[in-house]
Amino acid sequence: MNRPSRTALVGGSALLAVAVVTAAAIGFGGKRPVASSSATRALPAVAPVTRTTLTRSQQVNGVLGYGASVTVAGRGSGTLTWLPRLGATIKRGRSVYRADDDPVPLFYGRLPLYRQLRIGDAGRDVEEVERNLAALGYPGLTVDRRYTWATAVAVRKWQQDLGLTQTGVFDPASVVIAPNAIRVSSLTGPLGNPASGPILAYTGTTKMVSIALDVALQTLVRRGLPATVQLPDGTTIKGRIAKVGAVAASGQNEQRPATIDVTVAVTLRDQSKIRRLDQAPVIVSLVSDSVRDVLTVPVSALAVLAEGGYGLQVVSGSTSRYVPVRLGMFGDGRVEVSGDGIIEGTLVGVPE
Repeated sequence: MNRPSRTALVGGSALLAVAVVTAAAIGFGGKRPVASSSATRALPAVAPVTRTTLTRSQQVNGVLGYGASVTVAGRGSGTLTWLPRLGATIKRGRSVYRADDDPVPLFYGRLPLYRQLRIGDAGRDVEEVERNLAALGYPGLTVDRRYTWATAVAVRKWQQDLGLTQTGVFDPASVVIAPNAIRVSSLTGPLGNPASGPILAYTGTTKMVSIALDVALQTLVRRGLPATVQLPDGTTIKGRIAKVGAVAASGQNEQRPATIDVTVAVTLRDQSKIRRLDQAPVIVSLVSDSVRDVLTVPVSALAVLAEGGYGLQVVSGSTSRYVPVRLGMFGDGRVEVSGDGIIEGTLVGVPE
């Protein structure tokens, strides 16, 4: 009896590299599949049909670091008299720099402070200042959008603790605003310079993976989607896409195609495992497609049928038979299959 031929299959996409079939076809066209006895042919190694979620990934290159830098420019007068060390982490209430030896601390927020605040003022900037003062432990004020007498008292106490003139009026140049704690990435303004220009640059404190992604692959990325990061030593860690750039960079030629900036946040709780890595090249696996609750077999289990199409060698006890199957998505070295009699747990032959 002639049998179907096995061929190599490429699982990176739905395309199959099919070898020339020289054996005659088993008559699947309406005829019953033929069983073969183990007495005449040794049975192959087997693997079960499994039901799972199948994913297909696209690997891209990235760089593990702290993300893009933001420049801090001094907004007041005086002379720059102190700077933090490179790589220092600065939290709320701690000094970002000193001008005329007066500390300029960090406040958390997203709204740039744009005016002096005093009793009677109202707005989101008032709320931002009050939220920071409350977080730093200054009592007696209500965090709202009104600059009241209680707010002015808290500001005076804060100014006293910093060694500043106690006016009760909040000066936006007296703080640096950032969304969270910052890490000093570069120092721009040398000591002795006027404290009114670029002073330093900072990044976030959490390691991120930056990717310049080909525009043709931008459909693979969306905020919140999972990603797997492979470190230079082969270790893999899980991540999620934090944000996707809105503007693509123009390509210069075929070797340098258009790209779009993508940032993948490394969602590793213990960042000490990657603490020593900075600007390290990594490989990021992005999920390009996914199907849930499907029957799958190893790609190597597929056999090419002489009359066309693909089949599986179903093994039952001491006999086996070839069953034609329909193919779905490829991924993770497996392929989605369906066909008559193919159920979860069915044993199929695989080459050793």
